[in-house]
Amino acid sequence: MTGDPLRIEVSRDLCRGAGMCTLLAPEVFDQSDEGVVLLLDARPPAAVRAAVREAADQCPCAAITLHEPSPTPEVPEVPETP
Repeated sequence: MTGDPLRIEVSRDLCRGAGMCTLLAPEVFDQSDEGVVLLLDARPPAAVRAAVREAADQCPCAAITLHEPSPTPEVPEVPETP
């Protein structure tokens, strides 16, 4: 994976206020007064990415979408022809 940042999107329409995201990654997620997800950092630092992935996995409403950079495909070396 390259140094490109993880990008997060949340759907306030899908969110039902379970709060798992705020418990697992409070640096990135909060809840409004109505209990709906608030995204604090759409491009979190590497130090909290594991917690963000866990929050997305644990979200019962699938309200968190992660956009991870695609790894650069390795191009196999082609042998020189004599």
